[in-house]
Amino acid sequence: MFTARRKIQKDKGLEPTEFEDSVAQSFFDLENTNQELKSDLKDLYINSAIQIDVAGNKKAVVIHVPFRLRKAFKKIHVRLVRELEKKFSGKDVILIATRSILRPPKKGSAAVRPRNRTLTAVHESILEDVVTVQRLLGSV
Repeated sequence: MFTARRKIQKDKGLEPTEFEDSVAQSFFDLENTNQELKSDLKDLYINSAIQIDVAGNKKAVVIHVPFRLRKAFKKIHVRLVRELEKKFSGKDVILIATRSILRPPKKGSAAVRPRNRTLTAVHESILEDVVTVQRLLGSV
């Protein structure tokens, strides 16, 4: 039996919050009702979702998606955000890939930290996720 619960996968058995369940239910509803997104959303899921306050008494929904699925989400980003903004009326929806930051290696260690796991690279990547290509007017 397919349920909305399979649309959210938390780390290490953590239970999703009530808001995360509502976002997962929205994903499940979109998969079942929207024919153009159905095939794309079939294998996609989210890690977490939070609601934040933005200036001007507005709210935004930040949805964390798995890093490995970010390209699949990018393909349907515009349509998915448009549909989710309809479901969460009056709220902006932002999709961000879940990334991890590794600490610098110890002195004398032979381990090399990948560039995409540094603090700066992760923060730049999150900024790129927030300011997507569709909304970008200019960059420095």
